[in-house]
Amino acid sequence: MNSQENALEQGKLAEEQVAAEAAAEVQNAVEETPQAAPEAEIPVAEEPAPATVEESAEEAPVAEEPAVEEPVAEETPTVEETPAAEDEAPAVEEPAAEEAPAEEPAAEEPAEEEAEKKVYTTKQEVLDRVKEIAHGEEAPSKDEVDLLKTIFYKLHIAEREQQLKEYLDGGGDPDSYVVRPDDLEEMFKVEMNVIKEKRAKVFQAMEAEKQENLKKKLEIIEKIKAMATSPDEANRSYQQFKELQQQWRDIKAVPAERANELWRNYQLYVEQFYDLLKLNNEAREYDFKKNLELKTKLCEAAEKLAEETDVISAFHQLQELHAQYREIGPVAKDLREEVWTRFKAASTIINKRHQQHFESLRAHEEENLKRKTELCEKVEAIAAEENKGANDWEKHTKQIIELQNEWKTIGFAPQKMNVKIFERFRAACDDFFSRKAQYFKDMKARFAENAEKKRALVAKAKELQDSTDWKSTGDKLIALQKEWKTIGMVPKRLGDQLWNEFLTACNKFFEARNAATAGTRNEERANLETKRNIIAQLKEIAEGAVENAQEKVQDLVDQYQQAGHVPFREKDKLYKEYHEVLDKLYKELNISTARRRLDNFRSNLKNVARRGEDALDNERTRLMRRYEQMKQEIQTYENNLGFLNAASKKGSSLIDEMNRKVQKLKDDLKLTYDKIKAIDDANAAEENAADEEA
Repeated sequence: MNSQENALEQGKLAEEQVAAEAAAEVQNAVEETPQAAPEAEIPVAEEPAPATVEESAEEAPVAEEPAVEEPVAEETPTVEETPAAEDEAPAVEEPAAEEAPAEEPAAEEPAEEEAEKKVYTTKQEVLDRVKEIAHGEEAPSKDEVDLLKTIFYKLHIAEREQQLKEYLDGGGDPDSYVVRPDDLEEMFKVEMNVIKEKRAKVFQAMEAEKQENLKKKLEIIEKIKAMATSPDEANRSYQQFKELQQQWRDIKAVPAERANELWRNYQLYVEQFYDLLKLNNEAREYDFKKNLELKTKLCEAAEKLAEETDVISAFHQLQELHAQYREIGPVAKDLREEVWTRFKAASTIINKRHQQHFESLRAHEEENLKRKTELCEKVEAIAAEENKGANDWEKHTKQIIELQNEWKTIGFAPQKMNVKIFERFRAACDDFFSRKAQYFKDMKARFAENAEKKRALVAKAKELQDSTDWKSTGDKLIALQKEWKTIGMVPKRLGDQLWNEFLTACNKFFEARNAATAGTRNEERANLETKRNIIAQLKEIAEGAVENAQEKVQDLVDQYQQAGHVPFREKDKLYKEYHEVLDKLYKELNISTARRRLDNFRSNLKNVARRGEDALDNERTRLMRRYEQMKQEIQTYENNLGFLNAASKKGSSLIDEMNRKVQKLKDDLKLTYDKIKAIDDANAAEENAADEEA
């Protein structure tokens, strides 16, 4: 396959690759800002393995990321190639031409030298050059076309990214972003299609030329075959034979599937011609010597290729050397095997390096597949984690972007898995970023709803800010402040603005109220000091024995109740401290008072008995009525306590006061019961005394 054929075939593949890559990059450029979806992999330019069997342009793979293809074993010269056995030529006859390798190596010519690269800074410059190629006389160069295509889409993607950045920096909504159409891109695609058609025509012309070359070479073989019918005919046609050989060399490529067969037939009849040709020894030796010099130079050139660092270039150069070797005539028969063995040994070194190069690439691709699989697993694990808030989403976004950047540093996986592994990675990233976009979209909706609620509270606060109904309006504003705390977040800038408006309205009212009630506050602080002094005196009574404690306690209680209101913030604390000490005193005083009252009652029972026989019974009846009356009162209080609902403030003065009354009634109830029991004991004693006297 010559260089133009190879360029045309590889060009079609590169064209489809770059187009697919460009489309993927453009798609990535318009993705929503919060997410950083992975870019399509841009393949590193790798020189494909040489091919000697012609492939049609239609067989080029489509929509696949290219991987380096393995060289076809039949297409490279190997150490197994040996010259065919030659019959010994008679001493008086010209020696038979040396036979080429059993399988003709690929006649690949070095790739066309890359044209001088012009620096393109705009898409218009690239488009102008593409138009020149599309409508000019020159044949399209694959390397230049690929270079132009790569530069155009790099500029195109950079332009798209800049447009998106400007849109977002201007406050645009990522969800509403629409990619603007690009007329230059459409024109570029049209011109590239023209070039594609032009190259297809060149390919067809080359195929037709190969068929014509095949026909010409078959005619040359038939002519040489006719010349090799007899020694006399060979001698007479020698000059014509040399001309036919030159014509054979001048004819270039033929269909690959006929190349080896054509070459074997040609060699067969050339050797037959030489076997019959009778030339003088001097001319024969001259030809042998000249051919030996040429083949020796080819051996040296092949051996020098072992020093070439570029394995692919060395292999291509070797193919050219094999093509030249085939075209050179025979050497002396005793040197043929030696020269061919030397050339074959040099070829084997290059072939082994070439094969090892592709084996290394395959091993590297397997390692790349392993690394990419690990990245897929990491992205899938991150995507599966629960995101409780915006911070979690941002943290996981950074982790995925780091994995995407690492992905870009890894080369190709094996061709069969390259697209699949990329689709797996892309699917995991897309799933994460699509859910992230939905989350922030929902959050945006919640922010809008919360903002409306806070605006409503601001409006209510502003309506109340000038009110002079201090108690009612103060309670309403405090309720609004509590409601404000229950509303969720809004964007910081808007949230600060609304809060400042709300706080200003509240402060305006409370400052006015404080100014209006300044005198009341001074009076409340004075009442606070008075009540604290009363509590201190009550504590002194509770800590030691004091004469007339009950009277003093009652006097202090009266003073406490006559004192006015205290500051609201101190009210509950003071109330609790006062009733704690008061409860302690009442408990101790009630116990001692009840005991004293019971002793006094027992002492007075004899005086009551002297009044008459029915005096104790009347007293007992009175106490029983009092006893039942107190039981009823206790039951009433307890029922009322049960009706108090759960909304009542815990520890309120009403509940505490009722509990104290119930406890006092229970204490009085017990004292009354003890008095009744004392009367019963007195009656029993009198009965016992009467029985003893009887």
